[in-house]
Amino acid sequence: MKLSIIHTNDIHSHFENFAKATSLIKDYADDQTLILDGGDFADFKSIELQGTQGISAVKMLQSAGYDAITIGNNELFNGNETLEHMAVHSPVPFISCNLLKANGASLKGVFRSTIIQKQGIRILITGASPDLQEFNDLMGFQILDYIEAIQKEIESQKGNYDICIVLNHVGTERDIELADAIDEIDLILSAHDHVLYDEAKVVNGTILNSAGMYGEHIGIVEIEVTEDGLTLLASRSISTAKAVEDEEIISILVSSKKEAIDNLSKPLYTVSEPLWHDVLEENPMANLIADGLKDRFECDLGLINSGITNGGIVDFVSNKKLIEICPSPLNPTYSEIQGKHLYAALESSLDSSVCMSDGKGPGFRGKYVGRLHVSGAVIEHDQKKIHSITINNEVLDPEKWYRIASSDYLLRGSGYPDLAYNRNFSYQSDEIKDVIREYAEIETFISKAFTKRWVVKRDLQKETMR
Repeated sequence: MKLSIIHTNDIHSHFENFAKATSLIKDYADDQTLILDGGDFADFKSIELQGTQGISAVKMLQSAGYDAITIGNNELFNGNETLEHMAVHSPVPFISCNLLKANGASLKGVFRSTIIQKQGIRILITGASPDLQEFNDLMGFQILDYIEAIQKEIESQKGNYDICIVLNHVGTERDIELADAIDEIDLILSAHDHVLYDEAKVVNGTILNSAGMYGEHIGIVEIEVTEDGLTLLASRSISTAKAVEDEEIISILVSSKKEAIDNLSKPLYTVSEPLWHDVLEENPMANLIADGLKDRFECDLGLINSGITNGGIVDFVSNKKLIEICPSPLNPTYSEIQGKHLYAALESSLDSSVCMSDGKGPGFRGKYVGRLHVSGAVIEHDQKKIHSITINNEVLDPEKWYRIASSDYLLRGSGYPDLAYNRNFSYQSDEIKDVIREYAEIETFISKAFTKRWVVKRDLQKETMR
């Protein structure tokens, strides 16, 4: 019996591409076709998702005819309440055999596996989610070892299926290890590291394929199932670039966006002064975030890169505005770092090429790295190099360990590698956009945000950016 599997992964809410992918899926699919997604379909940078609690993604998966989706890290970033809301309301099974709530309870609507019949073939579909490590508890999840969990689930379904497919959101290299570790797996569809296979691989008798990212391709694997086992007949990746957009997906996007905008556009409050923003120049928008971070952690220094936001706030604050200007799901973060590494990072921030470099990094949804902004410090410079740094009115000590509040992006050294030399880090569970929401309402923080912290050597009197 012949069977075709069409699959996608790591769409990351690139829904215009997904509309094109859907038209290809509908062209190629028939009664012998399984349609599967490897996770990170729903990236909550999307207003359509934020404003509908993820239901717009569920509608699109259903419209495209998907049979199952596994849960990637981006489906987790809005916490377990949002994930459960999506899963409970989805006719497309949300699958993860290694994902639990932080207290060990099962997540509502999430299945460890599902069995689908096509042309009399019983197909076991299971999958696993990536370990968020220190973010597990913050997000409200417990994530088990994926190999052990997959092995256990396969054993529990023994005798109930003819072939086994694993949707695994842990990366292609680990899936090669998985194929070697578990003989019972017939096909692994990879995700998480955005690798595009031109054609499927076979490892230890297991077929592996991956369809890249952002809906730029769909993957197709054609197999034949006999009493003697499974044989790979053909595989390919098809570009969506020249495909037409599926009208039903576009319709869902239009209606979801309208619903989301209605839900998210309600003004929360009005700022007393416009908080302007700039990638290169010190600005009150980024200073406000640095001040808020320092206040939250009651530490020596607040530190943030201006690229964390895409713009400023002119009049009123709404949830829609916060998503638009700060789409990155990055967390307020505490760490300790020596003065010499702070100095090096801050001095590199005087280089416009550093500020304007690609900000790509885990969790980052902006474009540029941007200039570093501080709270609790004054930096004397001449536009080319730093002459002195005072932190809380004391000259920076190169060997002293300073307590800083920043983001997990900067903690990893993204954009500013010197900041990776830290210790004793911890996180808060909400996001940088929530820092803006909290502190842009407080008049004293608005006023303080206009006080310059980067001071040109020739003029050390108190300056403001008004």
